[in-house]
Amino acid sequence: MQRIRYQVEKFFKLKELNTDLRTEVLAGLTTFMTMAYIIFVNPAMISQTGIDFGSAMTATCISAAVATIMMGLYVNYPIALAAGMGENAFFTYTVCLTMGISWQVALGCVFIEGIIFIILTLTKIRQKLIDIIPPSIRYATACGIGLLIAFVGLIDAGFVVGHPATLVTLGDIISPPAILAIFGLIITGVLLVKKIRGAILWGMLIAAVAGIFMDVVKFQGLVSMPPSIAPTFMKMDIRGALNLGLVSIVFIFLFMDLFDTVGTLAGVGEMGGFIKDGKLPRAGKAMLTDAVGSCVGAICGTPTVTAYIESASGIASGGRSGLASVVTGVAFLGALFFSPLIKMIGGGYQASNGFLLHPITSPALIIVGSMMLHSVTKIDWKDYSESIPAFIVILMMPLTFSIATGIAMGFVSYAALKLLSGRGKEVSWLVYLLAALFILRFIYLKAM
Repeated sequence: MQRIRYQVEKFFKLKELNTDLRTEVLAGLTTFMTMAYIIFVNPAMISQTGIDFGSAMTATCISAAVATIMMGLYVNYPIALAAGMGENAFFTYTVCLTMGISWQVALGCVFIEGIIFIILTLTKIRQKLIDIIPPSIRYATACGIGLLIAFVGLIDAGFVVGHPATLVTLGDIISPPAILAIFGLIITGVLLVKKIRGAILWGMLIAAVAGIFMDVVKFQGLVSMPPSIAPTFMKMDIRGALNLGLVSIVFIFLFMDLFDTVGTLAGVGEMGGFIKDGKLPRAGKAMLTDAVGSCVGAICGTPTVTAYIESASGIASGGRSGLASVVTGVAFLGALFFSPLIKMIGGGYQASNGFLLHPITSPALIIVGSMMLHSVTKIDWKDYSESIPAFIVILMMPLTFSIATGIAMGFVSYAALKLLSGRGKEVSWLVYLLAALFILRFIYLKAM
């Protein structure tokens, strides 16, 4: 046992990183607790495309486990990965439900995006692409996705419903599922304020117990064998995804994955003291892990896998090595054996109006959406050539229910304002190229 302990400490360089085995294990469990909501939320969201819920849950856990363990063993960073919030919203509500693309083809787009990501990482083109994207558009994208996710949460809770005159209006907030969602939102908020580890997860579990007594949630047990992954495993349609009309979809997945990863690596890297001389050591390996994770996710049956900012909770608990990531990944595998609990919490509630509500997971969407708005303070609101395109991105994503449309309109308006205000030289020619491609995309969609 002592020899194994010594080998583990040596492999992960625990002494060099001024940490120990116990600290890393606790840090890994803390990270898992803070991001385990994805086990509930991701299947509940992407199953609306026709993907089998149980298979989606298994795919979520396996892809998160593989990518996170790879991050630990290959990169030696305490950074966890899983299906990205925002990416799964784009996958579900824009690509599948709005554009009518099958989930098999959508997974094919994710797989192709992952392959391109691997190529860009290996050729170091990825960093060059980062340099040409306007920071204001990057920050606004995170905020717009946050608002869209929160909007979805409001709909899933029954707080917002359709209206013929005003398009949307207040729903029946005194209905049992809405009351349960309000309870979950308040409980989760209180736990976050009190800095309780795993607040989002605990909030959902507490709401689920309350839902049983309210007859909104049906208790189905706690433990069983993992659901079969067969309904989604290797079901991605790569040939269908190679259709030229889907190039913009692949690009949006690539764009979102690119900046989610870079932003997370920079944020947690700074927090953990990993950044040296302004650079993150082994950043290429970390990005490659992210890219491989997306390919694994598509093979298993879930949208883009990306680095999670919730990893900061484990780092705050003292995690400094990849051992914490290995612990987090193993915890995701362990979660596979609690599928009845997952189904009970994320399966949904059939309302009287025919809509499938998700009163347990909707508070998580609303709160995660609020967390994604922190980037709004980084936008230069005094420079209108930066702030107006950023505002358009933030505004159009939830109002058009489309991440792709928000990003496209942001690029077009950014290029136009810079060029027509005599500041065109501030912008890379690639930005103008992307803006032109987005305009062509709008024309193409109008002609359809």
